[in-house]
Formats: sequence, C-alpha cells, structure tokens
Amino acid sequence: MDSIDVLIIVLYIVLTLGVGIWVSKRASKGLDSYFLGGKSIKWYYLGLSNGSGMFDVSGTAWMVGLLFLYGAKSFMFMWMWPIWNQVFIMVFLAIWIRRSNIMTGSEWILTRFGDDKAGRASHLIVAIFAVIASIGFIAYFFEGVGKFMTVILPWDATLTINDFMLLTSSQSYALLIIFLTTIYTIKGGMFSVVATEVLQYLIMVIAGILIAIYAFVTVTDVEIHSIISTEWSTIFFGNTLEGSWQGKFEAFNDLVDTQGYKMFGAFIGMCLFKGFFASVAGPTPSYDMQRILSTRSVKEAAYMSGFTNLILFIPRYLLITGIVVLALVYLAPEMAVSSDLGLGDLEIILPNVINNHVPVGIKGLLLAGLLAAFMSTFSAFVNSGPAYIVNDIYKKYFKSDAQPKHYIRASHIASFAIVILGVTMGFFADSINSITLWITSALYGGYVAANFLKWIWWRFNGWGYFWGMTSGLIIATLQFLLDQNKGNFEVGTMLYDLAKIPAIYIFPIIFFVSLAGSFLGTLLTPATNMKVLKAFYHNVRPWGWWDPVYRELKTENNATVKNTGFWMDMFNCTIGIIWQSSMILLPIYFMIRDYPKTYVTLGVFMATTLILKYTWLDKVKKIQD
Repeated sequence: MDSIDVLIIVLYIVLTLGVGIWVSKRASKGLDSYFLGGKSIKWYYLGLSNGSGMFDVSGTAWMVGLLFLYGAKSFMFMWMWPIWNQVFIMVFLAIWIRRSNIMTGSEWILTRFGDDKAGRASHLIVAIFAVIASIGFIAYFFEGVGKFMTVILPWDATLTINDFMLLTSSQSYALLIIFLTTIYTIKGGMFSVVATEVLQYLIMVIAGILIAIYAFVTVTDVEIHSIISTEWSTIFFGNTLEGSWQGKFEAFNDLVDTQGYKMFGAFIGMCLFKGFFASVAGPTPSYDMQRILSTRSVKEAAYMSGFTNLILFIPRYLLITGIVVLALVYLAPEMAVSSDLGLGDLEIILPNVINNHVPVGIKGLLLAGLLAAFMSTFSAFVNSGPAYIVNDIYKKYFKSDAQPKHYIRASHIASFAIVILGVTMGFFADSINSITLWITSALYGGYVAANFLKWIWWRFNGWGYFWGMTSGLIIATLQFLLDQNKGNFEVGTMLYDLAKIPAIYIFPIIFFVSLAGSFLGTLLTPATNMKVLKAFYHNVRPWGWWDPVYRELKTENNATVKNTGFWMDMFNCTIGIIWQSSMILLPIYFMIRDYPKTYVTLGVFMATTLILKYTWLDKVKKIQD
C-alpha cells in the first residue's frame, strides 16, 4: 500500500463519518424521522441510496469469481437473489406497498390481516424474519469484508494473548470497519444512511469508471481473446455446463465441475421458478422495503424503484468486468498452475487483482469505493433491522406510550444487539458463498410462498401467513445447520447426502412445505374480517382472486374499479427483465472488446427503455396519490 492510497482511504472514512454525524440531528424527532427520514427525502436520493445499498463488497467479490470462471453466462447466477425483484417492485409492487402509508413491512401486514390474534401472529413472524435476515446479512458482510481487507492491507492485525489467537487478522479488520459504520448509522438513522450512501455511490461509480478505463487501456484485445473462448462470451447454454477453458487453463474446467452448477439447465430452471414467485412475493422486510416506505408519495415510490435499476448495474459491472479482465490476463496463468493462489477460492480474485495489478492512486480510490460498497449495504441493514424490533415488537407489545427519545434509545440498543449477533454468526460461517446460498435459497425460500399468496388470494388469512412463514423458516434453518455440519456426517448416510445438495435445489422443498403450511393454516381457520379485506383492497388495489371482496365493495360504491392490469404488468416485468439483463451484459461485452455483441446489447437496452417509457413510465405519471 502506497501512502497516497492509505491517505485516500483515511480521507474517505473521515468524510463518511463526518457526513453521517453531521446530519444525525434530523433523526432525533421520532421513529418516523429515525427510520424513514420523515418521508421527506426526494426519490432520486433514495434511489441512489438504494442502489448503493445493493452494491456490496461481498457480492462484488462473489460476482467477480463467477464472471471469471463462467463468462457471460454468469449474469444468470444473479437470478438466485433474485434481482428480478427490483423489476417487479418498479412495475407494480412499489405502488401497492407505498399506498399503505406505514413504517415497516410487518406493520404493513396488519393492514392485510387485521389486528386480531391471527394478524398479530403474522405481524410477529415477519418481524422475526426481518431480524433473522438482518443478522444473516451482517454475518455475510463480516465474512466478506474481513477476507477482502486482509488481502489488501499490508498490516497483520492478528490479536493474540499468551500465544492464544483471539482474533485472526480478517476478523480484526472486519470488526473495525463494522464498528465505524455502526457509529454513524445508529447516530443518524435514515438521514445519515441516505446522506452517506449517496456519497458512497458517487465514490463507487468513480472507482468503477477508473478501473474500467485502466483495464481497457492496459490490456489489449489480443491478450483477452487469447484467453477467453467463444463459449465464454456467449449466453446460450445446454442442459449441462461444459467448461470453456482451453490449453494451459484447463484446470478451471475441473473447478466448473465441482461448483454444483454442472446441470446448468436444471439450475436455470430452478432460478426461473424461484425468480417468479420470489419477485411477486415482493421485497423482504429490509432496507429495500424501508426505502419504498420512505418516499414522499406513491408515484415517487415507483420512480425510485425504476431509478434504482437504472443506476445500479452498468457502473457495478464496469467495475466487476474491469477486475475480471485484469485477472484473466495477469492472474489466470498463475492460478491455473499454482495452488498458492487458491484455485478453488474465487473470492480472493478481487483483492488479489487490486493488490498486485492496480496502480497507485487508482488503488486507493478503488479500495475506498469497495469500502463504501460494504459500509453502505451494512448501514442499510443496521437501520432496517431495529425498526422491526422497536416498532413492531417493543412498542407494540411492551411499551406503547413512551416518548420519542425513549424509542430512539431503544433503537440504538437494538442496533448493537443485531450487529453483535450477526458478527457472532459470521465467526462460524464457512465462506461468503455458503452464507449467500443460505440467504438466497433457504431463508428466502421460507419467505416466498406466504408472501406470494398475501397479494393474490383474498381467503389467505393471518394464521395461514404465520404457519407458512414458520414452516418455511424451520426447514430453512435445518438446511443451514446441515450445510454447516456436513463435515461431521459419515459418508453414505442420509444426512451426508442431504447436506451435499446445493441450496438452490432445496428451494422447491422449502417452498412447497411453506405452501402446505399456508394452505392448512388458512383453510383450518376462519377468513380475515371482511371489513379489513375491503379496506386493504380499496387502498392497495392488487390483482388476483379478490372477487368476493370486490363484489362487496361494488355494492357499497358502484364507482369501485377492479384491477385488470395483470397481463400488462407481466408484460412490463418481462421487458424489464430483458432491460435489466442488457445493463449487466453491456459493460461485460464492451470490456472484453466483443463489439458485435456490444452493439446488439446496446440496441436491446435502448429498445426496452423506449417500450417501458410508453407502457410503464407514462402510466406512472398519471397516478393520483
């Protein structure tokens, strides 16, 4: 590390802490101000903040490894999250959610199921899910940023006492960064989160552009094309994924075979199956939901969600592909023949490239940008998780009439508790990939079924939601415990075989168990009060099987109009997915100098943008809040 790079990083940290603490006074007015910014923040700032929150360093390291190994097809791995969620939110879900005019995702549940025992059970389980998800993501960040900082920084931060290693260097760095981020997040709430995330987004974009320019200038077309094959750059695939590496790089083909995605057709089918249901289910109760609820109006909620898609993918993949281009030329030859670089650990490609193949100055900005990526995503979860503990559990069930300052102090305590639990979980996680797969495949699997049904089926009630979520979470937790202990099972036993199944293939099991819990819980208990259903349907106006509720409203008010926009929404979602995919592929093809595919992808991006302008944006402009 050159002193210039260290200075840039120090200046970034000081600036971020300064901005976060400077705006923190605005958070002291109450919970609405602390967690939602008083619903006064402009939509484009929230969009930048939302995009910044999704630009995390652990995910970036994961995607660098995937693009390096699998080529252009790797953009489909993003469907595991699933990133389509952002398209569905943009098209219709942001409008439905924002119409509720409440503070958290679990509080929103009460508007759907009522405030009786069934409603409170569903309200409580979604709050618990939100807290578990926040803890899981903090563990994910802890693992990722520690590994990243250890490779990058030259100092050994190992902490020992009497020859007993208390903390590894990775853990020490992770704890330091988490501590600094937690300070301004807890101090300033949503105002500090948004202000710092806008700053962090700008730093990340500059870092991405700089690394893309450097890779483009220093690496020639001939060097790139001598390493990657035609198969590497194509997005078309068959039932099985054959390695595209040739010559001295054939060792990477063996790695492809051991990653668990060999049956690529089945893997993509599973992603498509999961992607649709998870996307219709809507955002999980986390920072994404909080950004929607923080907007000033229903119309601005839709604008913010669309803007998030637009500003996220191109800058992020310029950075990712720039790193991969440098890795292909400078790192791949060594990785293919040397075990020292860890052929099986693709997560170290990102820090290794930065450490050894990026010049002074650009390295400092890039590190600041990646540190910003970590801090922005981490702070978003530290802000969203406590909202559920304080507003949906503590305030509702234990102390409902305290002063605003009391709840803000409770939020500070809840934030520290979530961070401590997340860090503790991070100490016992195997890798970024293991946590990623658990969050995306298992934990989200328990969320999908109940939250899909809540939108489309009037008869679905609070007990159905509670048992659907609970059964899904139980199976998801069992899957995680099996995965973490797979080394302890005897080869050939049922537990060993179950633990070896990739998490994405467990998703249908979790989904159908959760679906069964949802149906049984619903059909064995009374329907939700019709008054609650009518208020919900009149306010949110979703499409789906709502005819009994619609007929009741129609008899009371003949002007009631049914939502018949399902097919148009699905059309816009399909176009939106293509639009989103083009924004990922465009920087990939540009950076590997595949200009014919670059022009085709650019044409697709422009065409889908134009279609969405007429079929989505023009209609959003006409919304009456």
